[in-house]
Amino acid sequence: MSLLFSPLTLPSPRGDLTLANRLVVAPMCQYSAQDGCATDWHLMHWANLLNSGAAMFTIEATAVLPEGRITPNCLGLWDDPTEAALSEHLQRARALAPHNTAVCLQLAHAGRKASSAVPWLGGQLLAPAQGGWETFAPSALPHLPGETAPTAISAAKLIEIRDAFVAAARRAARLGVEAIELHGAHGYLLHQFLSPLANQRSDAYGGSFENRIRFPLEVFAAVRHAFDGVLGLRLSASDWVDGGWDLPQSIEFSQRLKAVGCDFIHVSSGGVSPLQKIALGAGYQVPFAQAIRAATGMVTTAVGLITEARQAEAILEAGDADLIALARAFLYQPRWGWQAAAALGGTVQASPQYWRCLPREAQAVFGKMAVAQR
Repeated sequence: MSLLFSPLTLPSPRGDLTLANRLVVAPMCQYSAQDGCATDWHLMHWANLLNSGAAMFTIEATAVLPEGRITPNCLGLWDDPTEAALSEHLQRARALAPHNTAVCLQLAHAGRKASSAVPWLGGQLLAPAQGGWETFAPSALPHLPGETAPTAISAAKLIEIRDAFVAAARRAARLGVEAIELHGAHGYLLHQFLSPLANQRSDAYGGSFENRIRFPLEVFAAVRHAFDGVLGLRLSASDWVDGGWDLPQSIEFSQRLKAVGCDFIHVSSGGVSPLQKIALGAGYQVPFAQAIRAATGMVTTAVGLITEARQAEAILEAGDADLIALARAFLYQPRWGWQAAAALGGTVQASPQYWRCLPREAQAVFGKMAVAQR
């Protein structure tokens, strides 16, 4: 039996969430919101990937405050209009997909990487005259040389941001999502606190390892108290820069997260420094997931240049991870999960309107034979 298409149960205070398989659609920014509100682009995107064959679909980095958006076009969940728009489009998308697909929402604050142009317009920091805004970070250190420095977060601002994560989590619960993932990777705000490259504070939230993990842990614990579904965190396990955040710190931080009720770790890397030197290659981040899983016993998600079904299966067979996440592979091939099921002898749930797309000999991938068409 294929491990990739075997079930996995994630416990939570609300009750167990059983995923039909080990495939996850990783969060992918779409830069298509209006004032933080979801649009018909999201309806199309979500419905498409809810039909991918993956057991869980993760909605893109969703800002908990307006200034936490990475671009002016990023999704948000900070007030009633953003909640209403997300709720409407998500309900419509879920009605067009198999009902056993879980939805995870990634909550985020971009910190000093906020107020940027969308990627196809350069992705650089926007000045106020260009539609940009004041950015906030652990320290007044810009992400790139020559950029305007962010404002160092005050003690009062720390509380505001923590409470914004909590409020967004409560809104997410009203949306009916099964899981939440806090974004602690890719140079976003929580990662900025973790990394000594971005965090040079002299108070209780900077300097030592214990101080640098303090705010991310406070945020996580507060969200855990407010949300009774599955709750995890996406973590950059290495900055890929000497003197930066690294795997040993990631392991210790993951153990602290486990102690405050973290249900899974989604293991990525990089994003906090332009000096990073990433050793790219197939499955290049899998060793990070393997090390964290071995040291903590936590459910871990591997991601990054995993493109082939048998590659994903081998990662699970080796015990390197519990879940496999793909992002751009699903953008390029939205039915990647179907193809993987056919290759590995697994089954997926799919809407009957699509059953006849496969050759007759492969239609068992859907768990039912398609009705012959006249």
